[in-house]
Amino acid sequence: MQFMEEMYAMSIGIHNAGVLILIGIIVMNWVHLMRAEDIRVYARQMRIMMPVSSSFIFLILFTGMVMMAAKHLSFTLENIAMILFAVAMVVLEAKRYGSLKHINLKADNAFAIYKEKTYRLFGAELTMNVLMSLWMWR
Repeated sequence: MQFMEEMYAMSIGIHNAGVLILIGIIVMNWVHLMRAEDIRVYARQMRIMMPVSSSFIFLILFTGMVMMAAKHLSFTLENIAMILFAVAMVVLEAKRYGSLKHINLKADNAFAIYKEKTYRLFGAELTMNVLMSLWMWR
């Protein structure tokens, strides 16, 4: 029983750190997008950063699963909200990656359209992360 409590406490610490780092990554990506001028350079750099942000999303998912297992799969309102939030984060990241992957490099305003769409996605991700964090850390 002591092992489960220690594992739960460690998972909470890793989970919280992962959320804070993910918020930092979202802000960094947002600033990077604001400063970007060439779509080809930006796309090359995002091929490096997207796996990093995805890794932190899945770190948060994994530690959340460990915590749910330690608490005998108790489906509280907070846990259900976090599961829905995680699904939304994965969908938003997939949309962002898909829109970058399928961008028409020959169009004149392709990067401007991508930026506008991606700012909204980053805004949604950041808002969800901050609101969920404030709710859980109250």
